[in-house]
Amino acid sequence: MPRLFDHVDLRVNDLAVAGLFYRQLLPLLGFTVSVDIPGWIQFEAPGAGAAEFFGVTEDKTHRPNHSRIAFWAESVERVNELAAKLDALGAQKIEGPSFESATYYAVYFDDPSGNPLEIVHRTQRFE
Repeated sequence: MPRLFDHVDLRVNDLAVAGLFYRQLLPLLGFTVSVDIPGWIQFEAPGAGAAEFFGVTEDKTHRPNHSRIAFWAESVERVNELAAKLDALGAQKIEGPSFESATYYAVYFDDPSGNPLEIVHRTQRFE
């Protein structure tokens, strides 16, 4: 199946602080190829050719909102494994992990700029 998205460009109010967080988090989530672009922290998924990527750049006037980026985990155990590392990475407002329903297991947290993030494992479509 072809990719369904290409990339995420996220704004943070302090790239130096957010960089410490994202340089640790993104490789844990599968974005393992670091790309050197001035003014950006960017990690791509591995593989040949153009791959999905997650970029972070600074905007001193950035204010987080209620939009959330959710990262996929292949199992409940993987959600738990990643959740156990969030505090040490500098995540804020960590909630969970827990079941939202019988088929939706997630941990919610904010990055150092207050952007809401989630790591989720779900086993059913929304129908």
